[in-house]
Amino acid sequence: MMTDPIADLLTRIRNGQRANKVSVSIPASRLKLAVAKVLEEEGYVLGVSTEDHEGKSLITVDLKQFNGKPVIECIDRASRPGLRVYARSRDLPIVQGGLGIAIVSTSSGVMTGREARSKGLGGEILCLVS
Repeated sequence: MMTDPIADLLTRIRNGQRANKVSVSIPASRLKLAVAKVLEEEGYVLGVSTEDHEGKSLITVDLKQFNGKPVIECIDRASRPGLRVYARSRDLPIVQGGLGIAIVSTSSGVMTGREARSKGLGGEILCLVS
């Protein structure tokens, strides 16, 4: 049993990029798919797709590189099962002076910290990406 599926998603992406993989496959869930879609919308990964493999849903994340180097320099889990991290809209972190993103789970869905701040929403800070 996996205790932290979001950390597993981030670790698979991080390890796939370090190994110069083209894509990584991850067991699917709605939250993982939402986080992967935010990474795709922000240009950190090339594409996200779902597929069924032997009766189980998988998310395939196509990793992105620029000049032979991974686009994602750092992808860290902020909130974890043992210590949840919540923030109001005005307290959401600004990652690397606006060059990175914070992925936040709000009452209106998973979105970047920038989007949540503009909509006046707070929530759980899932991860920080730069």
